[in-house]
Amino acid sequence: MGRWLAMVLVIIGASSYGLLSSFIKMAYDQGFTEGQITPAQMTMGTLFVWMLILFHKKSWVNPFKGPWIKLGLIGIFGLALTTVFFNIALKELNASLSIILLFQFTWMTITMDCIVKRRLPRKAESIAIVLILVGTLLAVNVFETNWEQFSLLGILYGLLSALTYSIFLFFTGQVVSTLPPLMNSAIMLTAAMPVMYILYPPTVFVHENGSTLLLWGLMLGFLGQVVPTVSFNIGIPRIGSTLAAMLGSVELPVAVIAAYLLIGEPVNGLQWLGMGLIIGGIIISENKS
Repeated sequence: MGRWLAMVLVIIGASSYGLLSSFIKMAYDQGFTEGQITPAQMTMGTLFVWMLILFHKKSWVNPFKGPWIKLGLIGIFGLALTTVFFNIALKELNASLSIILLFQFTWMTITMDCIVKRRLPRKAESIAIVLILVGTLLAVNVFETNWEQFSLLGILYGLLSALTYSIFLFFTGQVVSTLPPLMNSAIMLTAAMPVMYILYPPTVFVHENGSTLLLWGLMLGFLGQVVPTVSFNIGIPRIGSTLAAMLGSVELPVAVIAAYLLIGEPVNGLQWLGMGLIIGGIIISENKS
């Protein structure tokens, strides 16, 4: 696969994830709880990937002949926990603020790379981190926001989702696997399920609107687990974690525009400027000169 196609796949995965927050808020508005939506989303997403494998014979390989332990750990600490933390943040906060907090994964990924490789941030990376942090303050409308109306719990979980998402992006780029991308994705998602059911017992599916809940789970699992996981597993190993973080910046405007169009969350000019600074910081971080 060519480098450009790999880049397009990462953009598609990030865009899909960007749409997710608005649809989860819509599911909450229908009366479903975070404890119902999260396991439904993960379960249906996992089943969807295994169905894709069923119809893709090239993916019929022994999963235990690859780095399944590493992939499973990424699934648990990257995919599962990101889904749990982000969905809690969405329950406590609006969609735009939740996605902005999630987007702190950008500077966290840079920091993680510096720690693992025992190096100092490059000049471009330092500038990028400053721009991202300043952009975040503007994007959350820090000068006009009444912070007393926000949940500290929601902010905490939003930042935790950023940390676990950066773990997913960074270590997906570090694991060398000869398994087909679909099988990599299936291993990650399947490993996450026991943890998911410990946190949320599957009895949540016993619901008076169970069929509607499963339909929401199918759509959210497709947007949040299937498309991003498969796209990232194909694209990130071919372009690296840092470039993937840069391309993943498309997730931010997609999420905010979706929140504006689908659920009517307002966005002012200062917030757009902040998001522009965040995206600019990510682009600068990729400057190797």
